[in-house]
Amino acid sequence: MSAPVHACIGLGANLGNPEAAVRRAAEALTGLPDTRVLALSRLYRTPAWGQVDQPDFVNAAALLKTGLEPEKLLQELLRIEREAGRDRAATTASRRWGPRVLDLDLLLYAGRVVDLPGLRVPHPHLHERAFALVPLAEIAPAEPFPGHGTVADALRGVDAEGIVPLADPARID
Repeated sequence: MSAPVHACIGLGANLGNPEAAVRRAAEALTGLPDTRVLALSRLYRTPAWGQVDQPDFVNAAALLKTGLEPEKLLQELLRIEREAGRDRAATTASRRWGPRVLDLDLLLYAGRVVDLPGLRVPHPHLHERAFALVPLAEIAPAEPFPGHGTVADALRGVDAEGIVPLADPARID
């Protein structure tokens, strides 16, 4: 395990009961080894991105302090998705940004750039995605975003129309 660093996680869902799925996922983050949830954004209703012929999403963001390396943190996020019923293997290329019961993305990690098979940080589309930047800016506006300054800087470059706060964060303290 490394010295703890900040990591930013995007949470989203649009199938079943997406609000409940995002809240359960936020709770599951509190159980990650060598990790503490520092902040959780409100829930937001957001229009679908990429493939727009699907229900709106519920999105949120979490700021973690973790001693897990990025690859191990990603493995833990994928485990939480599987336990929620997500089958990533069933996602075809044509439905890459399609509906899902849960989606957890490692958005930022300690201001680092990571480029490994299956893991790119910063998340490659984060700078285009208001649905991820709006909740992230709520809890971590000054977080370093390599290539874009900070989260707040990146948010200024996207159109956040249609992104509506739904509720207070799931209380995890």
